[in-house]
Amino acid sequence: MKRWLDTLPTLVTAIVCGAMLIHGPIAQLAHYNEFADQSALFGIARGGDVLSNAGFALVALWGIVRLWPLRYHPALLAGRYGYSLFLLGLLSTAFGSGYYHLAPDNARLVWDRFPIALACAGLLAAVRAENLPNENGKTGATLLAVLAIISVDWWRVTDLYGAIGDLRPYLLFQLLPLLLIPLWQAIYRAPPADRLAFGAALLAYVVAKFAELNDRQIFDALGSFSGHTLKHLLATLAAWILVARLVQRTKALPVSARAYAR
Repeated sequence: MKRWLDTLPTLVTAIVCGAMLIHGPIAQLAHYNEFADQSALFGIARGGDVLSNAGFALVALWGIVRLWPLRYHPALLAGRYGYSLFLLGLLSTAFGSGYYHLAPDNARLVWDRFPIALACAGLLAAVRAENLPNENGKTGATLLAVLAIISVDWWRVTDLYGAIGDLRPYLLFQLLPLLLIPLWQAIYRAPPADRLAFGAALLAYVVAKFAELNDRQIFDALGSFSGHTLKHLLATLAAWILVARLVQRTKALPVSARAYAR
């Protein structure tokens, strides 16, 4: 039974990849770059969508300041490479997404998607390293980071030179954390507090994607607050939940940061 459960994440990944191959290229939604809220805020064009990215930077910087000195703490040791990649991806998202929303087009969208893919890769690498026995966290984080970059570049190249910009690899990097992280945590009996935190964060991220897909409808309903701005705030909440849980871990296992400095 345990051996079958161990293979379940691989089976799920294979099924999702197979379904995407059978489906064929997935194009970007028509008029994707035409966001509902075009109003300026503090003199910044599309200010709501631009400035709402600040939360990513604040959460990332908080995580870096609090967790980097404790990266060799027993509560963080196994997943430290993945979590470092996640925080760097999160910080880069603030700047990449802000740059994109100032003047949205596909050329700028690349710099929005690169850091998002890297943040997703970091989470996958961290949770995999923490839960799978004998997993090399550094190798996993490096490999997933390379694949994340390739996933966005695949869309960029197929958008520039193909008949259709194919989003399948990039979407895969957003989908796999939603599927594999709860599986790994359940199979390898991660602490309940970790499972609750990741569950809450993943739920917030799913709601954020719903808000993104209903950008115009939410803006029409609220009048001055768009679905895409809400997406940024909900995604920031998801990131805060994850970082807060990591900080909580280090408090639950109180160890001197100096003792683990390298």
